[in-house]
Amino acid sequence: MTSLDTQRRKDAQPSKPVRSPGDRTFAGLSTGAGILILLVLAGVAAFLVAESLDAISAPAQDVPGGEGVWSYVGPLVFGTLIAALIALLVATPLGVAIALFITYYAPKRIAATLGYLIDLLAAIPSVVYGFWGLAALAPALVPFYAWAAEHLSFIPFFAGPASATGRTMLTAGLVLAIMILPIISAISREVFSQAPALHREAALALGATRWEMIKMAVLPYGKSGVIGGSMLGLGRALGETLAVAIVLSVSGGVTFNLISSSNPSTIAANIALQFPESTGLGVSTLIFSGLVLFVITLAVNMLARYVVNRRADFSGAN
Repeated sequence: MTSLDTQRRKDAQPSKPVRSPGDRTFAGLSTGAGILILLVLAGVAAFLVAESLDAISAPAQDVPGGEGVWSYVGPLVFGTLIAALIALLVATPLGVAIALFITYYAPKRIAATLGYLIDLLAAIPSVVYGFWGLAALAPALVPFYAWAAEHLSFIPFFAGPASATGRTMLTAGLVLAIMILPIISAISREVFSQAPALHREAALALGATRWEMIKMAVLPYGKSGVIGGSMLGLGRALGETLAVAIVLSVSGGVTFNLISSSNPSTIAANIALQFPESTGLGVSTLIFSGLVLFVITLAVNMLARYVVNRRADFSGAN
């Protein structure tokens, strides 16, 4: 092989791109930020585990409630999940409907104003939502709860007796639904607006109505975004503290009755209410409940990432 052939082969090979100092600096900072987040997450997990060991190893009679740490945390996990599930079931279809209306139905001026108002809900503090739920929403729902207890008592969710104050699990779930609505709506709106114009125009050109175009071209494209937004909203609902602590009338226990005054608390609200007066083993028990909430939230986020990645191969160009 001649030196000329060797030179030609070298010239034919693609050269590595030259990275500027700014690119290398940004890449290093981004990598460092990612590693820092992982270290902080690991540190939080290690702290929760270390501080929970006393509660895990303590005799059942010494734990608050006298029945062991798992019996203490069990009703709290149930209350956390059912409140978050109510919020998700209410907020997801409403958020998707609002996103579709803003993106494809509303005039531009109305869409811009409505989008701004929906996003503004995310800036309202949790304590304001809590006092609104306590002073306005709960009393307004009392007549409905009385009617449901009288006519729908055959359904376990409305078994009654109805709460006279309206401070029920259903009220707390509705307050949480309003709080996570901006998250689901904003992410869904961004995803729907990026649906391939080629697909939308092709559906309309074939004679599809606007709703048929949305059903065939927009919703399949945006499904992963809706799932991701819903899981983010679910994470917010799982960890909400003040609003639930203010609205919910807690009596303990596990019940599917959503309109009575007997309600389990949530993990975050219970920590906020009990921590100032707790000492010793009581603090360790509360930290253990926080560890359980940490694991639940982490599992929800991992599930959301898995579902979104499963649909990552879908592309408007495919």
